[in-house]
Amino acid sequence: MTVYEAIKQMRDLSKKGEPFSFTFASYSKTKDSSDGNIHVSRGLLRKRDSEANNQYADCQESYTNLDTGEPRRFWQCCLLVFNGQTLTIS
Repeated sequence: MTVYEAIKQMRDLSKKGEPFSFTFASYSKTKDSSDGNIHVSRGLLRKRDSEANNQYADCQESYTNLDTGEPRRFWQCCLLVFNGQTLTIS
């Protein structure tokens, strides 16, 4: 499965309120660093930010970690695993 197919499935599940698990490589553009891979056991995507609020909105996904209640973001290209399935970029 590709990253983009996974994101489509994540959006579909989120619309239904059905949580999913995923893993991504963290990356901070401002710090130009990573804290390693982040695993979210139960998450849902949130509505995508507008470019007026986030200049990288077309490259990032906003999500809520249901275990912590935290609203967070990840870079699409850093998505590694969706519901246990390793992803490809192509």
